[in-house]
Amino acid sequence: MERKMYKISSRYDKDIFLKIIPGHFATSHSHVTHHLDIVNMKSRLSEAERVAHALAQKYESSTPVDTIVCLDGLEVVGALLAQALTKAGILSLNAHKTMYVISPEYRGDIMMFRDNIQPMIQGKNIILLIGTITTGNTLGSCMQCIRYYDGILQGVSAIFSEISKVGSITVNSLFTGKDLPGYESHKPTECPYCRQGQKIDAIVNNYGYSKM
Repeated sequence: MERKMYKISSRYDKDIFLKIIPGHFATSHSHVTHHLDIVNMKSRLSEAERVAHALAQKYESSTPVDTIVCLDGLEVVGALLAQALTKAGILSLNAHKTMYVISPEYRGDIMMFRDNIQPMIQGKNIILLIGTITTGNTLGSCMQCIRYYDGILQGVSAIFSEISKVGSITVNSLFTGKDLPGYESHKPTECPYCRQGQKIDAIVNNYGYSKM
């Protein structure tokens, strides 16, 4: 499976590379034709810095940001994004004039924030940072959670997204489906590869893959 891997560079920074493995993969919500490996982007400091800088360019200096909520293990990128936004002159309205970088907790499929974390969400201007967005199910749940805790969503940033907008919120991503011809996402019950009897190569998420 690894022998099929190839890379593409981002149109926003030619030195940001996304690793891609074609095949038949199962995610928590869908079956997809490509696994997008973002592990180096969030684990290697030099790559995380480039990703954060590129994502920061997508926000106007007038956009207030108090908190960055990180999913998919993107806390390193989130911290560097907060730093890049601050250097770009984007203001935080927090009392300490600095941004919070936090991650949600999960109780089953339910996203939550503990009582001591909730003040970093309530009434705060928030950027949601996600690894990859395919069906939008996880994104929708995250947005609902932020609204539940009275957060004010100012933007969504992702490394890859098939979705360009959710309501009035633009999804700012470094890669889209246009960068990946042939990329498909299907509901598990409607997967054409399953119907053809093609076995799943691996179970995947933004932390990596486990071969079947």
